[in-house]
Amino acid sequence: MALLPIVNLPDPILRRKAKPITKFDKDLQTLIDNMIDTMRDAPGVGLAAPQINVSQQLAVIEYAEDEDDEEENEDTPAKPKKLYVIINPEIVKVSEEKVMGIEGCLSIPGLQGEVERYEAIQVKALNRHGSPVKLKVDGWMARIFQHEIDHLNGVLFTDLATRVWKPSADEADDVDLD
Repeated sequence: MALLPIVNLPDPILRRKAKPITKFDKDLQTLIDNMIDTMRDAPGVGLAAPQINVSQQLAVIEYAEDEDDEEENEDTPAKPKKLYVIINPEIVKVSEEKVMGIEGCLSIPGLQGEVERYEAIQVKALNRHGSPVKLKVDGWMARIFQHEIDHLNGVLFTDLATRVWKPSADEADDVDLD
């Protein structure tokens, strides 16, 4: 597969609402595979189509639920990462509880911000083959989904952050949503 260039601010595509996907053809499957490879290579835990200069309602997310909570232990196998492909996603339900967290973005290199997000959400979307899916996610996974869905609506984490800063070298290794 091909690695795709990731666009950065101030590219105007990052500020546009992406178009819904209606054709589930071979070209879409190739785009999805290329986005997954690009996300993994970056490395990130999510990538939205506008970040690779494609104005379509498509995002890929890959994360292991307990990735940050697990202590290093040779006897404990690493939790497998779960891959999500969401097309035309819509957040249909949110928790009352919100939490603050630190986010970064592949399209805004060198900056991090503190963003308040819903602790849990329910998302309605289509999978890579056009079948409807309903996902309930919480914690860090809910944060990733909200971040990627914001990208599809032209919203960046810096728009929502209460504070934005340039991280030190060790901080930069800790956070990268997409």
